[in-house]
Amino acid sequence: MESDDKNDRKSSYAKDSLTLGGTVMLGTGVMIGAGIFALTGQMAQMTGVLFPLAFLAAAVIVSFSSYSYIKISNAYPSAGGIGMYLHKAYGNRLPTAFNALLMYFSMVIAQSFLARTFGAYTMQLFGGDDTGLMIPVLGVSLILAAFLVNLSGNRWIQGVASFIGILKIGGILIFGLVGVWIADSLSIDFSNSRETGTVGNFLGATALGILAFKGFTTITNSGSEVKDPTRNVGRAIVISIAACVVIYTLVGLAVASNLSLAEIIETRDYSLAAAARPALGDYGVWFTVAIAMMATAGGILASIFAVSRMLAMLTEMKLVPHRHFGMPGSIQKHTLVYTVVLGLVLTAFFDLSRIAALGIVFYLIMDIAIHWGVLRYLREDINANAWVPVVAILLDLLALGGFVWVKLNTDPFVIGVAVVAMIVIAVAEQIFLKRTSEARDAGGDESHEGHH
Repeated sequence: MESDDKNDRKSSYAKDSLTLGGTVMLGTGVMIGAGIFALTGQMAQMTGVLFPLAFLAAAVIVSFSSYSYIKISNAYPSAGGIGMYLHKAYGNRLPTAFNALLMYFSMVIAQSFLARTFGAYTMQLFGGDDTGLMIPVLGVSLILAAFLVNLSGNRWIQGVASFIGILKIGGILIFGLVGVWIADSLSIDFSNSRETGTVGNFLGATALGILAFKGFTTITNSGSEVKDPTRNVGRAIVISIAACVVIYTLVGLAVASNLSLAEIIETRDYSLAAAARPALGDYGVWFTVAIAMMATAGGILASIFAVSRMLAMLTEMKLVPHRHFGMPGSIQKHTLVYTVVLGLVLTAFFDLSRIAALGIVFYLIMDIAIHWGVLRYLREDINANAWVPVVAILLDLLALGGFVWVKLNTDPFVIGVAVVAMIVIAVAEQIFLKRTSEARDAGGDESHEGHH
């Protein structure tokens, strides 16, 4: 079983196996997921016609954010990713466990987001989902299918995900270019800026836009597998963000040029498919839906593997409690089950905008903790300039503040859920870490091991 455990946790990549090009593909493949398919409409709902600018603002924030990750991964290239970074800064303490779990939950939330997006686009082939039942059913089915593929331990998961990644990026590029080319004019009607209104709304839309870029952290998780990581991890992150900016701007222009603001908001869960209809007719809709289905399915396939690996690592670092619940097999297999169950619950009971809201709140708080860790504990070790993480923290706080403000006015329930979830995580972790350290002090490390 021990060897099974080790095999399960082995990465699909070997040391020095990822070239700069391969790393960029991995990053953009993860970044260009459901974000662009489902967020475009939600951002338009928040900030009106200014939503393409909100994507650019999000890219600026993410560029500042990426600095801390690049610096840490250059100093400590590891496959551990975020959990390891937090551990380097805060050690075996509550901030590490709390923020690592926030990252874990934001990744599970991202899966539910992908699953619901898959459902919303697929239903466009059948004229939409008037009952509101089919989207969660399709989403749940997709997560279960991805779970079974992951469970079978197929080594081709990564290959399939990469292939889908290339098709997806190519498809979205074609959509953007053709959409812009066919549009009567590229003029976005700024006179109709009824809801563009407040700065808070723009910041809220920018926060949502960050979700469409946050996949860059995947590159840092692969630090130990990248050739010449000290040069190439940073380069890959910069190129991936730049590529996404170009693609997102194109798509934003294509949607804004082919649909009115009211139409974008009305079709917010599937706005790319809606934008394809006036431009390219039914064939355009089918093409867009096919791309969205591939993008979301490929994203979930790769993500479930990565997320369960992260939880297994936190378990091994004794930062989270672990129970077998009578299940056979390795820790990685158990964490896979927990991840999938959590994803299924979110997909079944939360709509897209609520899932996105939880994801962004958790992610931004974790991101601030990374920058603070660099500023407070790691600055000299990793040779970082102080001003960049300071700017990153301020920008994160701005976006988070704007987003929370908008949500408190439109959907306070979801902010309530986020706050309660964070309090529960913090209290549970504090109790667990206290017990763990007491067991260790009492020399009961062996007996504690038995509970794991």
